[in-house]
Amino acid sequence: MDIRVGHGYDVHRLCEGRALILGGVNIPYSMGLLGHSDADVLLHAVSDALLGACGLGDIGQHFPDTDPAYEGADSLMLLRKVVSLVHESGYRVGNIDATIVAQRPKLMKDLPQMQKNIADACAVDAQRVNIKATTEEKLGFTGRGEGISAHCVALILAD
Repeated sequence: MDIRVGHGYDVHRLCEGRALILGGVNIPYSMGLLGHSDADVLLHAVSDALLGACGLGDIGQHFPDTDPAYEGADSLMLLRKVVSLVHESGYRVGNIDATIVAQRPKLMKDLPQMQKNIADACAVDAQRVNIKATTEEKLGFTGRGEGISAHCVALILAD
């Protein structure tokens, strides 16, 4: 059986005047993430992990921030396109494990919906998707509340 693993990482700066969207969930918060699309760091990390596992580059190559078509784009829609590329490459998603790094807001109650959104976009059972959130104990840019980052590891399997 052909199995592959990919890693994804993304970071965006927090700013006023934007919605905070993580894992396709609109999180009530006074700031949102700055970016060309909806700046969903979790979904961008998941997309990069899947693309990396397939050897297909990264999200910026497929959906460049210089293309006006992706301005304000819904990252769940982008993830579904990435999953189509995974399938076209002869693979399917095996599992996803991701971590959001944010000092605030607290995300525990939103993690199940993020998990469901990602599982649906990847056409897998929700038990194949694990989403965690952690702080950095007030250290670094995330600890100071300047931004949010996410890491993801994804396993894909040959069809």
